[in-house]
Amino acid sequence: MEIREQLENIIDEAIAAARADGTLVMDEAPAAALERPRDEANGDWASTVAMRSAKLAKKSPRDVAQAIVDHIPTNEVIASVEIAGPGFINIRLSDAVLQGVVREVRAEAEDFGRGTVPEGERKINLEYVSANPTGPFHVGHGRWAALGDAMARVMEHAGYDVYEEFYINDHGTQMDVFGNSVAVRYMQLLGHDVEMPEQCYGGSYVADIAQGIIDREGRKYEDMTDEERMSAFREIAYQEMLDLQHRVMSRMGTTFDRWFSERSLYVEDETGESPVSRSLKAMEDKGYVKEEDGAIWFRSSALGDEKDRVMIKANGEMTYFMSDVAYHYDKKMRGFDHLINIWGADHHGYVKRCECMLEAWGWPGALEIVLGQLVNLYRDGEAVRMSKRTGEMVTLEELIDEVGVDATRYLMLSRSSDQPIDFDIEAAKKKDSSNPVYYVQYAHARICSILRKAADPADAAAAEAGEITMGELAARIIPEDCDLSPLTHESELALMRKMADFGNLVALAARDRAPFRLTHYAQDLAALFHQFYTNCHVLVDDAAVQTARLALVDATRIVLALTLSLLGVSAPEKM
Repeated sequence: MEIREQLENIIDEAIAAARADGTLVMDEAPAAALERPRDEANGDWASTVAMRSAKLAKKSPRDVAQAIVDHIPTNEVIASVEIAGPGFINIRLSDAVLQGVVREVRAEAEDFGRGTVPEGERKINLEYVSANPTGPFHVGHGRWAALGDAMARVMEHAGYDVYEEFYINDHGTQMDVFGNSVAVRYMQLLGHDVEMPEQCYGGSYVADIAQGIIDREGRKYEDMTDEERMSAFREIAYQEMLDLQHRVMSRMGTTFDRWFSERSLYVEDETGESPVSRSLKAMEDKGYVKEEDGAIWFRSSALGDEKDRVMIKANGEMTYFMSDVAYHYDKKMRGFDHLINIWGADHHGYVKRCECMLEAWGWPGALEIVLGQLVNLYRDGEAVRMSKRTGEMVTLEELIDEVGVDATRYLMLSRSSDQPIDFDIEAAKKKDSSNPVYYVQYAHARICSILRKAADPADAAAAEAGEITMGELAARIIPEDCDLSPLTHESELALMRKMADFGNLVALAARDRAPFRLTHYAQDLAALFHQFYTNCHVLVDDAAVQTARLALVDATRIVLALTLSLLGVSAPEKM
């Protein structure tokens, strides 16, 4: 049980005891609901329950607070309690409880802070990135990759059942345009006087694909009709882009349980039905489909949308929205109860119609859209618009090549998704405390150095060579049941308080879809460790003090590494 939960139970017991003996007369009692005081001088935790109970008890908030404090049962968790201001109940934890956090972290290791969601919590499908396979990823896609992957990691650590999915937009006219763009470049490279059509993909990567086809297969496609050549190159170029997307996502450390092809929505089974036809029939059965001017419409205005939406045009062509209808219905048919989509902020106008389609089937609230702002790229404070290499947009792969995966992910996660990110390439490459990812990783590396110095030289060498893990090294030098009572310095207590917050932080970050909070936590924990390292020498003559501080150092290592892992960032042992 977390410290906060223990404290809330103690306060609730005190309120119940005060009601039982008549000190507080009220029909119901608000929950203790503890929170961190803004000023650490006011204690470790505070409750406003007395102020929320005053009217119910027909007493002043301070009198209610005094009644609660007087009924707090004997316990080993609370060191002191005081009533402040209009009726705040401020609580200071005992050193022993904070020291117990060190023991808990070292015992649970990577499972520290792991939560369980309420029974019956929904099975979640998390869809993100989902870029068209018609060009390389831009840096904005990198933000969605980092956000979605970290969100899944955090939610899974909090106990949620999360399935990650990439939706491949590989159906429709954009694929034909892409294939035709490559075909025209192919013919131009072979010396034909062919102009690029107005509707085309004009990036240099299109010419690179065409040149690759020439290098591999020569003039094989030269004598085909335009339609045949477009069809052939559409599939070749599509596969090249899809392979590139897989490769870049792998480099980002982002994995998906499924790459879902839009094309599969139009494939009929042995009964002659497809996901498209099944989703349309299900919507029609609910009374939300109409035919007008030869087209098939979703009557979304009946559910609060500003207007009805076309699903099938009068000429029989399926709209992009029809694919979305089929895809979301298919997700539900696969057993997912709650759907989360991460989209760019430019899709905000698309949200309502998608919410309406889930409501039309009888699943209101089943779709959650996380809208994210874009990334502004800078170099030494100057905006970067184009790639130096190609003169076009800077791709995600180029950014990874220049600053590395860790810096890319960490900085993409450094702010809430509803805020734009200003990503300075040169700042991300700095090897000093001004770079937050370097600052946090350096704290972890420094801890590993301390543990190696404290170990037997042979064990230290084995750890440095990767023959044993840092956890195994720490276990050899720090007894599991070592005495932690020497940990009483304020720098030590501050570290332990911060580690005690981890489980609650993960739970709230998962609930609020806010992994960015872990970047702030990692920086705070690293800062507290650096302060501790300055104020408290670890390798000292007093064996009991040294062992206790080594245990604290090891616990900090575990929590730092765990925090970074939930962000998808590495925790280096040497820097």
